Amino acid sequence: MELCSIASGSSGNCVMAGSGNTRLLIDAGISGKRIEQGLSSLGHKTSEMRGVLVTHEHIDHISGLGVIARRYGLPIYATQGTVQAILKTKSVGEIDKSLFHPIVPDEPFFIGELAIDPIRISHDAADPTAYIVRDKKASAGVITDLGTYDEYIIRKLQGIDLLLLEANHDVNMLQAGSYPYYLKRRILGDRGHLSNENCGRLLNRILHDKCHAVVLGHLSKENNYPQLAYEAVRLEITMGESPYKGGDFPIYVAKRDSVSELIAV
Repeated sequence: MELCSIASGSSGNCVMAGSGNTRLLIDAGISGKRIEQGLSSLGHKTSEMRGVLVTHEHIDHISGLGVIARRYGLPIYATQGTVQAILKTKSVGEIDKSLFHPIVPDEPFFIGELAIDPIRISHDAADPTAYIVRDKKASAGVITDLGTYDEYIIRKLQGIDLLLLEANHDVNMLQAGSYPYYLKRRILGDRGHLSNENCGRLLNRILHDKCHAVVLGHLSKENNYPQLAYEAVRLEITMGESPYKGGDFPIYVAKRDSVSELIAV
């Protein structure tokens, strides 16, 4: 199983995941050209992707979707609510409706040799999901844009080998920053985004001995720094109630504007 962030942040998100002859994109929130370039740097082509798993309709997750769908006819997998929201988003252009494959949270499906488990998340979108991708040997999860987590999320993330998890903001930076009050309230709310500290707290509930690596993703450009997110999550793990310390396993930070390290297990 391979996982690689092509771009991750509040300005655009796109992840490649898969194994063997089956590789997928999770979101397409950057330009088609950047997706092409990112995949090329990994030795892949957009035309080789078996589909795009869309988490939700916010533009930082779908801005390049129309281009690559029209150019390559890639199947698009998303909940019915997300599909309808995408079709109403004029900036992505016309997309052939036959390319959409509606999925249902908690009802796994297969694409090639991969099993896909869509899971419900709390975010201010039509019908958002996160995804866990499994082959016969390993699993990878891409979990971003969640304002809060609960026992359902914790249960779903048990035993994941590779995990890209949101560490969107530092609470103090956000509160002291220039964002208007309504936006701060949205980000901090239960349908907003996960803070560095809450990312670490969630990891404390799901870490296990065979966890291969964690990638911190969807960092805010205005309210976070890569090193700050890294140190805050490590500290939260070390000081938490789990038996693990922050240095017990690799933690990476996904890059905003370039391809991150390819991680394989």
